[in-house]
Amino acid sequence: MTAELPSHTDVVQAAGGLVVRRRNGLLEIVVVHRPVQHDWSFPKGKLEPGETLEMAALREVEEETGMICDLLRFIGHTEYVDRKGRPKAVAYWVMAEETGSFRPNDEVDELRWLSLEGAARLLSYPRDRELVAVLMAADQVEPLI
Repeated sequence: MTAELPSHTDVVQAAGGLVVRRRNGLLEIVVVHRPVQHDWSFPKGKLEPGETLEMAALREVEEETGMICDLLRFIGHTEYVDRKGRPKAVAYWVMAEETGSFRPNDEVDELRWLSLEGAARLLSYPRDRELVAVLMAADQVEPLI
């Protein structure tokens, strides 16, 4: 379940989660609204010193959503230039919520559970919609949850 991101020292390394559940046979996913960026995205954030990508993904999801999750599988990574002009690589895991509840905070003011199709329409970035497409294909081959 481990993942590696580009190792160039100038790349900001981050990790996040695609939190999923199955309701009435349909796969749903969490998307979050970040008021500072005015966008809809997946919970994610930069690694802290000494953290693995997996640890960072679980921590960031908990910090932004209030959910304590289990890692199900690595789903992929995205690469882009962040708001400060730095290259950034984000590793993502599919996760299942175990416990917790959302409370708005400084980073995330709204959380929505959506169908995969609904999430693809709402997400602000093509790179996030690509992860939804990978998730859809993976779930058709072998149900994720």
